[in-house]
Amino acid sequence: MDQMSESSSSVSPEEYLAAGASSTDEQSKKIMIGVILGVVFIIVLTIAFIVFLLTAPAAVTTRIRDVFIIFLAIQSLLVGVVMIVLVVQLSQLINLLRNEIKPILESTNETVSNLRGTASFLSDNLVEPVMKANEYRASLSRLVELLNFSKKTEKK
Repeated sequence: MDQMSESSSSVSPEEYLAAGASSTDEQSKKIMIGVILGVVFIIVLTIAFIVFLLTAPAAVTTRIRDVFIIFLAIQSLLVGVVMIVLVVQLSQLINLLRNEIKPILESTNETVSNLRGTASFLSDNLVEPVMKANEYRASLSRLVELLNFSKKTEKK
């Protein structure tokens, strides 16, 4: 029993992840098998129903045909209602884009162009002069260093 607890406690992360992946693969295989069996079952039922209709008397077939016609009419009505709802939702989306999103985008675009102008102004009037001053200071300090080079070598 101690050996089992030692081996189970010393499971590496890679082994743990591999075990999790294999259990996920097994679950997906089970789901896929269930879906395939369900589709096969529906196909078998459809074939059995067609055979029943072919062997049934004309009165039964007529009644089933009438039920299907009614079912298709109701389905057509539902599709029409769904299409109307879709058109209404689409018009609301277009209205939202035109009246609310477009002004926000225009305002954002204006803000970005202002920021671009501000950054350009700061670059021209602040950063460049500071960089030039640092450049002059560095060249001056290098010049002083070169002029004092002979004195440093004499001191050593």
